[in-house]
Amino acid sequence: MAAALTRGQRRGQRSSRQNFETWAWFFMRISGIILFFLALIHMYIMHIENDVTHTTVSFVAKRWENPWWKLFDWWLLVLGLLHGGNGLRTIIDDYVKKPFKRSVTKALLYVVGSGLFLLGTITVLTFK
Repeated sequence: MAAALTRGQRRGQRSSRQNFETWAWFFMRISGIILFFLALIHMYIMHIENDVTHTTVSFVAKRWENPWWKLFDWWLLVLGLLHGGNGLRTIIDDYVKKPFKRSVTKALLYVVGSGLFLLGTITVLTFK
């Protein structure tokens, strides 16, 4: 009975892991499509419509007077960090074989990603 329960528990763990990986796979595709368009809009506005030499702090301040541009740039930040972090997580799973090293590397990834998210969010919200 105990052995069957253990196997059942392992099956449940494997199923939840596969479910997470399935959602992570879908997230990569959807966020990639959204990021593609966000990046195209960003590149057009910042590098084609406006001369790069005119992209200054005052230009960004004027642009961020509109809350929709703040929200646009924040979504670009969030999706870029999540998409890139998920890709790095997958690479770590594929290439870091030792469990302890994998855990430490992922922890470092999560700490750095969270720090960048926090700094970017503070910048977007408090920029004057």
